[in-house]
Amino acid sequence: MKRILFWATLLQLGLAPTLAFAHTGHGDTNGFAHGFMHPIGGLDHMLAMVLVGVFAYQLGRNAMWLVPTAFVGLMAVGGLAGGAGIPIPFVETGIALSVVALGIAVAMDVKWPVALAMAVAGLFAVFHGHAHGSEMDLAFSPGAYGAGFVIATAGLHILGVGVGALIGEAGRNYSMQLYRFAGGVAAVLGVVLLAG
Repeated sequence: MKRILFWATLLQLGLAPTLAFAHTGHGDTNGFAHGFMHPIGGLDHMLAMVLVGVFAYQLGRNAMWLVPTAFVGLMAVGGLAGGAGIPIPFVETGIALSVVALGIAVAMDVKWPVALAMAVAGLFAVFHGHAHGSEMDLAFSPGAYGAGFVIATAGLHILGVGVGALIGEAGRNYSMQLYRFAGGVAAVLGVVLLAG
C-alpha cells in the first residue's frame, strides 16, 4: 500500500506543474475542463485540498478516506448553494482560514476523533464549494463543470495523502519536523491569503 501511495504521489507531483500552467483563470467557468482546472489553479484551494489529505493521513486508518470524502461531499453542497445564488457570508475568509487551520493541524499533528475532523473539513468545504459554484455559468453545462471540480478536488486529496505518506517515510526520525515545516509554511501562506 505504501509503495502504491509513493508512486501515485510522484506521478501527481510530476503532473502538477503542467496542470498549473493550463489554468484558464476564473473567466471561463463552463464545462468539465474549466471545472477541473479551477481548484488546481488557485493557491488557496490547492493548499487546502492537499492539507486535507495530509491531515487525513496523519489521523490514519479510516480517516484517510472519510475526511476527504466528507470534504468532497460538503463541497458539492456548497457548490450547489453557490450555483443557486444562495449567499454564504465570509466565503473568502473561510477559504483562507481553512488553509491556516489545516496547516496548524498538520504542523501540530492534531489527533482529533475522525467525526470531528470530518465536521471541520466539511465546514471549510462548504466555503470552497460555494466559491466554485458562484462562478459557475449555469447556461453552459453546470453538471460537467461541477464534476470537474469534484474530481480535481478528490485528486488533490489523494495527492495530499501521498504527500503525508512521503513525509512519513522520508525519515522516521525527522517526519514530525517535516510535518511541522510543511504545516507551518501552509499556515503562514494562509495568513497571507487572509490578510490579502
